Amino acid sequence: MDIILLGPPGAGKGTQAKFMVDKWEIPQISTGDILRGAVRDGTPLGLEAKGFMDRGELVPDRVVIGIIAERLREDDAQRGFILDGFPRTIPQAEALEEILTELGRNIDHVVSIDVDDEELVRRLTGRRMCKGCGESFHMVFNPPRTEGVCDSCRGELYQRDDDNEETIRQRLKVYNDQTSPLIDFYRGLGKLREINGTRTPPEIFSDIVSTLSG
Repeated sequence: MDIILLGPPGAGKGTQAKFMVDKWEIPQISTGDILRGAVRDGTPLGLEAKGFMDRGELVPDRVVIGIIAERLREDDAQRGFILDGFPRTIPQAEALEEILTELGRNIDHVVSIDVDDEELVRRLTGRRMCKGCGESFHMVFNPPRTEGVCDSCRGELYQRDDDNEETIRQRLKVYNDQTSPLIDFYRGLGKLREINGTRTPPEIFSDIVSTLSG
């Protein structure tokens, strides 16, 4: 299956992607990972992307799309793939359709994990990281035994700058502004599969499996 995975920060996309990779034995293709891979491997598009990244600029669509096209031609993606973080805009979605047409392929499902903003803020502002070992905790879902102290190494716990409420609400606004048109685009193509992301990870995955198998 050729799948696109959509979901706001904190929706649990990473967990679901891992479940999907394990079940269907197809690769998760993350835009960030393949950009870094292309830079590391020194491909022509990777070197071009590195120039933009070194200047602190966004890598333009033309380069990102070219790198995605190269990745989809690799052997491990021939049985299917899970695209994570791409497309983000309508022009990228249209470019992806052109790439897949050239490859004789087609997106089968666009899985959108839906969680309302207030629940996402609650999830993300509760996260705490250990300064010592990097262990992650959550003040609601996975609290440390002693407040402010890591269970593993007794290091100090802290809240990352990007986990404060103001930053999170801005990240969610950007996601919603970018993704709303995409959701309408894929709904219009009859490919959108909306999944309730407020349940436990196994319940969400069970819903994904039954929806994609139906």
